[in-house]
Amino acid sequence: MLPIDLPLTPMLAKTAATIPPGQAYEPKWDGWRALLARDGEHVKVWSRHGTDLTVYFPELVIAAEFLPERCVLDGEIVIIAGDKLEYTRLATRHATAAKAPQLAVQFPASFICFDVLCIDDTSLLDHPWHQRRDLLETILDEAPPMLLLSPVTMDLALAQDWFERLEGAGLDGVVAKNPDGRYLPGQRALTKIKHRRTADMVVGGFRLDRTSTPERPQLGSLLLGLFDDAGVLQFVGITAGFPGAMRGELAQMFATLELPRRTPEFDAHPWAPATAGPLGARVPDHVTRWTQPRDEVHLTFPLLVAEVQYDYLHDGVRFRSNADFQRWRPDRTPESCRFDQLEHPIEWSLADVLASGDDG
Repeated sequence: MLPIDLPLTPMLAKTAATIPPGQAYEPKWDGWRALLARDGEHVKVWSRHGTDLTVYFPELVIAAEFLPERCVLDGEIVIIAGDKLEYTRLATRHATAAKAPQLAVQFPASFICFDVLCIDDTSLLDHPWHQRRDLLETILDEAPPMLLLSPVTMDLALAQDWFERLEGAGLDGVVAKNPDGRYLPGQRALTKIKHRRTADMVVGGFRLDRTSTPERPQLGSLLLGLFDDAGVLQFVGITAGFPGAMRGELAQMFATLELPRRTPEFDAHPWAPATAGPLGARVPDHVTRWTQPRDEVHLTFPLLVAEVQYDYLHDGVRFRSNADFQRWRPDRTPESCRFDQLEHPIEWSLADVLASGDDG
């Protein structure tokens, strides 16, 4: 028996705009947060929400044989492709259990370790972070390549350099930790600093909220796009999280702009199948599948422009996370909202990231 109850919710992070001084700093990895536990011959991998992921990552089960016989590690499941992290490929791993061995060969995952929660009969939850870190470094000293140690530094200037440069290797920002802090499951005791930028986006449609009813319509999300160099409107993501009162007002507003299906106006929309297919446009899911009303895409015209805040554009084509609505931009034309307005991160080798820790 392990000395801690599993699955537990890992320690979480609150968001900050700047990197706080006097902390230990690590890269913020762009993958799936997970716990990896070995108890003798039994190995389990859980997501931060308690979902058992073990069957989907058989290569991590094999790699765990190199760990102490009884231990629990906190970390991030990632897929490394060349010199970058590939979140898109990681998403394909959560398919069927029958395909897991094949996908493990095609897109093998790695486990980036950044904490140890117990070893043998000892729970480490009440031990200070710096002691847990020293032990983690010892555990991973001769680990296989699929078990990687997250770099760490106490140098604020280096942490700021990481924040500015690591995005080019597919990372997501920086995490700050109290060197003397205990491990607090489920509590936001860490600090995360992520990239946030703004851009003017085309709003081409919407989805209703799961709570929406015909009597009380509620907007769920706005569907965002940008024009490419060929003048094709490409879907890049959504903005959601509107306050309750605003969801009702927006649902009523966009209902007046919705294009009825099976009309010439609908077919002329950039994301309608009749138009998007020949042009090769990326479109929102469920444009043509209407079996689930909560997923149904409602296309609108005229196209509106909204300024949103976003963090990262995966593969240069789609937002990693939902964007945050900032304001409407009636002074911008939809055609002026193009990909060339977006910032492009500096390219940086992932191998350099993993070798860049400074424990001083």
